[in-house]
Amino acid sequence: MLAARRTAASLPARTQHSLFTTSRSLLSAKHASSKGFATVASDQQPSSPSASSLESRTPPYGKLLRNLHEVRKLLPNHKLTLAEKIVYSHLGENAEESLLSNTNGGRDIRGNASLKLLVDRVAMQDASAQMALLQFMTCNLPSTAVPSSIHCDHMIVGEQGAEVDLRSSIAGNSEVYDFLESAGKKYGIEFWPPGAGIIHQTVLENYSAPGLMSLGTDSHSPNAGGLGAITIGVGGADAVDAMVGAAWELKAPKILGVKLTGELSGWASPKDIILYLAGQLTVRGGTGYIIEYFGEGVKSLSCTGMATVCNMVCSILSFLHLHNND
Repeated sequence: MLAARRTAASLPARTQHSLFTTSRSLLSAKHASSKGFATVASDQQPSSPSASSLESRTPPYGKLLRNLHEVRKLLPNHKLTLAEKIVYSHLGENAEESLLSNTNGGRDIRGNASLKLLVDRVAMQDASAQMALLQFMTCNLPSTAVPSSIHCDHMIVGEQGAEVDLRSSIAGNSEVYDFLESAGKKYGIEFWPPGAGIIHQTVLENYSAPGLMSLGTDSHSPNAGGLGAITIGVGGADAVDAMVGAAWELKAPKILGVKLTGELSGWASPKDIILYLAGQLTVRGGTGYIIEYFGEGVKSLSCTGMATVCNMVCSILSFLHLHNND
């Protein structure tokens, strides 16, 4: 069913409407009776596309293809996996410096090159978004350089049930939610209030797309790999680098190819794939690697099934998981 090998060449939210409405009404009531934070002036237009627009949700495929063409010129005899094509196409003007410095002329990129990447999007959960936004504000920019979003889910404590826990969390964290929402309005960052859903499923359903490269301030952010995106979990400071338009630096990952054959049957589920792999690699076996799944077995997995496998990447300390499914 499962075979792993280290590759040296190319590899052959659903929104909970009732809770969403409840959280919106509670937040609205709070704002109606208290002084708000910063708001966007009517004549101020964010320089980046609206966070809710189709443009902001679509990877810049034309630019990425041009970037990949330039990478091919730099590495004419170098075979690339799907993951490497996505990563290297986000180098932009930094391609030559990143790929040819200290890499033996591009022959030893994996694990050696220092990549300076220009990511497409940033997603932040409410706990880590606070410090990230405070740091972003010190840059005095009118809006984020890349589409970004805030997701209020981590500060909701599950104790007595959805309705009760949601109300309790909103009441106890109202100052935080007020700050996050007002900062989102000011800087053109989409705000998903408490009750709107878990960040990973929201990102998968609304933002993930094949070829996308994004950062998420949570270790399970690679969940978006279920749709062929590369999403890496980072800290708030790394997210700020991307939000101000600076290159995000990463040691070029190695590639671990996992060939899936056959189909899941009986009581087996996609989670069993990553649990088996974790048993083979141990909790540190994926360190420094992108794990790329390929083979006919991938085609039998659903999007959410592949996302489940990708979600658990942090169990083996890997950068991310990616499914190569034509």
